[in-house]
Amino acid sequence: MTDIFLNEKFIGTVETAKEFVKHLRNERRRGSLPQDLNFYYDDALDTISLDITRGRSRRPLVVVEQGKSKLTPQHIQDLLKGETTWEKLVKEGVIEYVDAGEEENCYISLSEDELTKDHTHLEIGPVVILGLTTSTIPYANFGVSSRLVRGSIFQKQSVGMYASNFLLRMDTNVSVLHYPQVPITKSFMQDVINFDKHPSGQNIVIALMSYEGYNMDDAILINRGSLDRGFGRSTFFKPYSAEELRYQGGLVDEVGIPDKEVKGYRSEKDYRLLEEDGVVSTGAKVKEEDVLIGKISPPRFLGEFEEFSIAANIKRESSIALSHGENGVVDMTLITENEEGNRFIQLRLRNTRIPEVGDKFASRHGQKGIVSYMIPPEDMPFSVSGIIPDIIFSPHGIPSRMTIGHLIEMVGGKMGALAGQYIDGTTFDAMPEKEIRKMLHDVGFREDGTEVFYNGISGKKFTSRIFVGNMYYLRLKHMVANKLHARATGKIQLLTRQPIEGRAQGGGLRVGEMEKDCFVAHGASLLLKERFDSDKTVVYICENCGMLAIYDSYKNREYCPKCGSNVKISAVEMSYAFKLLVDELKSLCIYPQLLLRNKY
Repeated sequence: MTDIFLNEKFIGTVETAKEFVKHLRNERRRGSLPQDLNFYYDDALDTISLDITRGRSRRPLVVVEQGKSKLTPQHIQDLLKGETTWEKLVKEGVIEYVDAGEEENCYISLSEDELTKDHTHLEIGPVVILGLTTSTIPYANFGVSSRLVRGSIFQKQSVGMYASNFLLRMDTNVSVLHYPQVPITKSFMQDVINFDKHPSGQNIVIALMSYEGYNMDDAILINRGSLDRGFGRSTFFKPYSAEELRYQGGLVDEVGIPDKEVKGYRSEKDYRLLEEDGVVSTGAKVKEEDVLIGKISPPRFLGEFEEFSIAANIKRESSIALSHGENGVVDMTLITENEEGNRFIQLRLRNTRIPEVGDKFASRHGQKGIVSYMIPPEDMPFSVSGIIPDIIFSPHGIPSRMTIGHLIEMVGGKMGALAGQYIDGTTFDAMPEKEIRKMLHDVGFREDGTEVFYNGISGKKFTSRIFVGNMYYLRLKHMVANKLHARATGKIQLLTRQPIEGRAQGGGLRVGEMEKDCFVAHGASLLLKERFDSDKTVVYICENCGMLAIYDSYKNREYCPKCGSNVKISAVEMSYAFKLLVDELKSLCIYPQLLLRNKY
């Protein structure tokens, strides 16, 4: 007997499991059972699971019976004419929705030509096996799945025209590409999602070659001339806001230029850009430490008796200022009220970002690269016809990663640029590579995409031909200007006395186990003495009992609270975090005895 579960609850048993499932399927297709019902027969456990719960991901498939698709050419013609609808096809049992469980019992064919008697379903189109973003990658059927996943992630991270009303919005940390373009090699999905209205990259000339060893590993080289002409240029927007909060006792924050009497007053230089209302003027160029919105807050923790005291009534400074390493131009100012009726001020800062060493670029095929060098245009290699590439990409990035779609897109983009047409690169239904190669040959280029190149510095001809073509390249949001972080000394944690963490707070850079190994391997082990004493502290220890002793600096005497003053007490350097551990052990009534011995 096979157990049956409905929504994971046991409801009964059945003798012939496969017949029962077949009967359920027929009844659902006839419309006697709800379309939302899905079922799955598990051979290993000999159970049937019926599911009608919400929140399941279900996908449509064409029903196949006796090796033939139920979706006939007549159905397709009726759909095109508008005589039938999708809903009608679902009701008729031509198309049915299956979930992840029922899919286990299905044998699905990618195309109608491959149908056999064993097949139960047919994909509506082979490209449906991919997601929305992945289906926009051209020639995706020539790539490895892991690279396609990476490629779709890169498209989500790319800088482009994310919204046409970006000037009216206050979005957190966004970038807008100055000259976005529509790809030459595109998928049909780009038309479906209206990609022309929000493109996210640029068509560039890319050459596969090495250049003085600058493009080792995942490094790419950019022609500085291309940057000067606007390649990859974008604007970075960042919002800042301040609110006049209300406190108990009728006290409120004030937005304005703080007086010198205010606790925590900065310097006059920091407030120089503020206008009379305490807000920086639109269009002002601001640098780090400059105040954007001047604000004064009432004193904290007002007690009953302190209300009339003069000392306690000193207001404190709580302005919004730029943190370390930030700069830009004030792009927009909004003064409004929020839901509580408090005055609310929002500012947006803009910053022009020209690609620099350390910025990240990628193609749609999961081939990422970091800019390692901007080559002067006069030193760039050039083709026999005078074409200078915008990007030089390392040829070592192709064999192990097997992104063949990357290479085909280069050839397709080259042909599209020469013919002045878009190349259809839809997965499983693209313009064949043979056709592109023939077209290239017909317009007088080599069909394999290679060209004779000359060294831009010496003018000599390269011995090997260079593979060159056009490609849609993406600039990603990971810019070195947002990640650059350095610190000398600064804020420390109260508990451990070690530097705080985080770039925004001006925190320290942690030297961990692996970084320590690098120092040692480089023969710089003495550097660890300096790196590892961020919380150095001097502790006095009694050599008799091993407990922490006391040093009275006023009387200049040392003594042990247990053994008295006639014992040997030594000053020992240790990490404050270790001293904290010893103190915590003592609070647990554990006796941590510190045994000392001389190094020499």
